[in-house]
Amino acid sequence: MKICVFGAGAIGGYMGVKLAQAGADVSLVARGPHLAAMQSKGLTLIEEGGEPQTVQVNASDNAADLGPQDYVIVTLKAHSVPAVVPHMQPLIGENTTIVSGVNGVPWWYFHKIGTDLEGTRLSSVDPGNAQWDGFGPDRVLGCVVYPAAEVSEPGTIKHIEGNRFSLGEPDGSKSERALALSKALSAAGLKAPVRPRLRDEIWVKLWGNLSFNPISALTAATLDVLCTDTGTREVARNMMLEAQTIAEKLGVKFPIDVDRRIDGGAAVGAHRTSMLQDLEQGRPMEIDALVGSVQELGRITDTPTPTIDTVLALVKLQARSAGLYTG
Repeated sequence: MKICVFGAGAIGGYMGVKLAQAGADVSLVARGPHLAAMQSKGLTLIEEGGEPQTVQVNASDNAADLGPQDYVIVTLKAHSVPAVVPHMQPLIGENTTIVSGVNGVPWWYFHKIGTDLEGTRLSSVDPGNAQWDGFGPDRVLGCVVYPAAEVSEPGTIKHIEGNRFSLGEPDGSKSERALALSKALSAAGLKAPVRPRLRDEIWVKLWGNLSFNPISALTAATLDVLCTDTGTREVARNMMLEAQTIAEKLGVKFPIDVDRRIDGGAAVGAHRTSMLQDLEQGRPMEIDALVGSVQELGRITDTPTPTIDTVLALVKLQARSAGLYTG
């Protein structure tokens, strides 16, 4: 089994090290100083309470160096994917599976959904149908990424928490390809359950990303603060309730209620969300995948989203003013 991790930053690098340690035939696509460090001295993983572990990895910035794969695990930021689809083609053979480990509403959401919205395209996350046409929805295997990690320096990944990567077919089946990848990830010490209702998990994670990320970017507040401050908690709650209405129209079942989800965010502590970190470090922000996509789904399902609309307008202007958003 040949596995390529495309976008081997923090999460992709974490997966890469774990797979390499388990003896998997894994390759990594990365760029810049991080790639140079991996090529010259290997990829190092630091797990909590453990000593640094370094593995030699097959890493490149050119997919043509790596050839066709059985699985291509995409761990880029959502807004980065459409532009690189042409560059990924050398990795894609007749039976290649694209594993979509990207935050937010996935581009394939309405593939094999089994409703009258079958085949609906989402321009907020797949402008110009780049992924739908360039990969083909039948290739896709969904993945919800739970671990937290960071690139502490080029070539070094610091794992913070979590080791679960939930997998799921768009039609909910337990396919051979899903079970085979689950087995490979499990052999690497990662949790990789195959879920029959992956969209439910997508929404529970998205609930927090939709609200906590833009509010933190707008206020510079950490999770413990924005989830307990009366004003920002209410804004987050209203955004989440709007999203829940949309999701339930699409057949999603939530295993917890909004207040428990917010309390879970508060329990994480003084965490700076990814969107706040991107703003502070001058990196493009995942606004469309995390917030704009939910607004688009609101339009598709004829659901008003007044709070989401307001926060989205504010965070877009903030990002444009910082030169970090062009949409």
